[in-house]
Amino acid sequence: MNRIKRFAAVAAATAVAALAPLTAAPAAQATTTANHPGLTWELLNYGAGYAVQVGGPGGTASDPYNGDTPAWNSLPVLCLNQDRRPAPPGIVIGFYNGWALGEVEISRPVKGTELTSPEAANTICRQQFGRNWRQAEFHDGHYGPNYSENGGWTFWANGNLPKNVRFWVNINDQAANPWD
Repeated sequence: MNRIKRFAAVAAATAVAALAPLTAAPAAQATTTANHPGLTWELLNYGAGYAVQVGGPGGTASDPYNGDTPAWNSLPVLCLNQDRRPAPPGIVIGFYNGWALGEVEISRPVKGTELTSPEAANTICRQQFGRNWRQAEFHDGHYGPNYSENGGWTFWANGNLPKNVRFWVNINDQAANPWD
């Protein structure tokens, strides 16, 4: 009788151990999918010297505090190559419209659920444009002497972006990214 009880106990423990990886998989799966609304921007203006202004103020749907676009949406990522180039003459630089010290492009559209971390977004930019590219961030606009100060809300960069296209943008000090 003791052998039967021991056999039953071992069989039950083996069954629980065998099922543990199956029950753990959905929890692990859930952490690899982003589901928080993310911050999005759009093209605001074209400027001198192949410059574009991107941002989200002035009546657009951008929300840098909570995110504004559900993660199931598929949008391009705003990518930045910050190569320290100077701003072209003819654009006004300040806190709300800084110079990003480089060039912007938009990636192929990706669902926000794929943006599970800043590195995941950066990888999309690097795969499409090269190793020096990353996702643009809300505070990438610089102004002041030698571009020593950071601003926010919009920035200028070199680029050629389409009108009426929203794109994912990172913000590093608020919970407004799909991975948050």
